[in-house]
Amino acid sequence: MQQRDKLFINGKWVAPHGTGLINVIHSTTEAVMGRIPEGHARDAEDAIQAARAAFDSWSATPPSVRAGYIRKIAEGLKARSEELAQLIAGEVGMPIKMARAIQVGGPVYNWAQAAKLLDTFAFEEEVGNSLVVREPVGVVAAITPWNYPLNQITLKVAPALAAGCTVVLKPSEVAPLNAFVLAEVIEAAGLPPGVFNLVTGYGPVVGEVLASHPEVDMVSFTGSTRAGKRVSELGAQSVKRVALELGGKSASVILDDADLAAAVKGTVGACFLNSGQTCSAHTRMLVPRARYDEVKAIARKVVEGYTVGDPLLESSRLGPLISAAQKDRVTGYIQRGINEGAELVAGGPEAPEGLDKGFFVKPTVLGNVDPKATVAQEEIFGPVLSIICYDTEEDAVRIANDSIYGLGGGVWSGDEARAIRVARRIRTGQVDINGGPFNMQAPFGGYKQSGNGREAGKYGLEEFLEYKSLQMKKPAA
Repeated sequence: MQQRDKLFINGKWVAPHGTGLINVIHSTTEAVMGRIPEGHARDAEDAIQAARAAFDSWSATPPSVRAGYIRKIAEGLKARSEELAQLIAGEVGMPIKMARAIQVGGPVYNWAQAAKLLDTFAFEEEVGNSLVVREPVGVVAAITPWNYPLNQITLKVAPALAAGCTVVLKPSEVAPLNAFVLAEVIEAAGLPPGVFNLVTGYGPVVGEVLASHPEVDMVSFTGSTRAGKRVSELGAQSVKRVALELGGKSASVILDDADLAAAVKGTVGACFLNSGQTCSAHTRMLVPRARYDEVKAIARKVVEGYTVGDPLLESSRLGPLISAAQKDRVTGYIQRGINEGAELVAGGPEAPEGLDKGFFVKPTVLGNVDPKATVAQEEIFGPVLSIICYDTEEDAVRIANDSIYGLGGGVWSGDEARAIRVARRIRTGQVDINGGPFNMQAPFGGYKQSGNGREAGKYGLEEFLEYKSLQMKKPAA
């Protein structure tokens, strides 16, 4: 068991102001796998002051020097990859093969890319008689979730540091152990004191201070839409910049000329990734009404191939959910979907056979779901796919857009030009065309109540920069 009793503030491991500890629960065994400090409001304030004091020096550090530190962090994480993969597989429940590739490989890549970006990024340009410069926004509070814990931290902290900002990180208290490893790597990389600070604890205590403190210039938050609204309210009081990456209810639109087998298989995969605990998961599969029976049969067969089990076993394709509360929430939605008239195509609310311990849920497909049903409108955050029938292409676009969210989605068609035409009409931040793979250099973020702002690539760096215009007096002719 990992016992963490200190916070990382101003370049040192310091005792928190309070004495409370938070248990970290292993998602498979339900045992306590670690303990972390329950941070106090004063801890958050200390971290903010450290970040503020470090800002002037760090923001004036040449980009090439900042890139050097960031490369060291990428190398440090890479050296501890297996340790991190095992840790996150326990915390979150993602099968170990995928944890290595996604939960750790993604962050290592993104840290390295943040450094690489500094080699070419234009921090200034001449526009007429003006010199337009890009400057760091200031002290950044990064508040991150548990589903892709290290990568969500990385997509905020790496570009913020690259931009010249200083950072206070509050990771999710549900999957926080990986953040302590990152802090150790940052310490070993020799980052100047106060540039990066780690404070763990609960949102209503630590998070509220970070979102409301007048010395914080920007909050970057990933989590639920409900919590994102609260962050926005608090941030508005000091008119700080707020970037939000929130919930989703993404639609995969399968057009009538699509390769049906590939489209259904691809949609199930995009729904069940990380046991459905993915904000951009394709949880609504829109299919031509005339093809429903075919789709149902394909989906049932695809789901049979998802082995549910211990994420540390190489054979498992689907691990547990993060917590008992999440398991109860997801099985409750499955039952509600059935109660509201959906056909149970695969899975169900009962626990998978032979898995009495751990937060496991059967991968589930609900058929003939009404577009207005609860399971078609609310984010479930579990391995639950709703099949929704449509009659025309126009109907499909209307149903896809009938959501308060707009984060991800997909379009499948035998005609790529047609797929792109339909994708342009869907009000969402990213759309996969015929299963196009995720691009870590493309902007990630949402429309509507899925949030605002963008992460990844140069777009993620730009989020942490301000524009300044220097008007130059041109010499007389």
